Amino acid sequence: MTAGAAVAATAATTQTTVLYGDKAVPVDATRPDPRDLWVRATNLKTINGFELKPQGACREDVCIPVDRKLRQGAYFNLSGFAQKVHQPVVADSGVWSFGDIPLLRSAFVESRIAPDFAVPDRKGRVVHLSDFRDKKVLIVTWASW
Repeated sequence: MTAGAAVAATAATTQTTVLYGDKAVPVDATRPDPRDLWVRATNLKTINGFELKPQGACREDVCIPVDRKLRQGAYFNLSGFAQKVHQPVVADSGVWSFGDIPLLRSAFVESRIAPDFAVPDRKGRVVHLSDFRDKKVLIVTWASW
């Protein structure tokens, strides 16, 4: 195999689906790897809300330093990043599912600000918790199970 053919084989892409939070993101620009999920760095914001900046992988006001092992050319090792931040990840049949990042979840606990969510009210209109920002809110939930 020539050097050019080796580069072309490495650059080949496969399609996968990434489950993150409450969304499923089809990603067709991944680098084949039997152990890790390499996505284009430009797709990172769509997948999990992070952006690569000189200071690291950043989302809102949180930046997590990343080393060169997680970056290779235009690709970013998403599963390697998950391991770095102790984020649960499961992969099967071309689908990768990522759990909560403990660092980000603890930020809500420390700040005592609940993450935004949306639910229908009694009339079926969608209401966001952020609609009530700076107001006192009592949230009552229950489950029949």
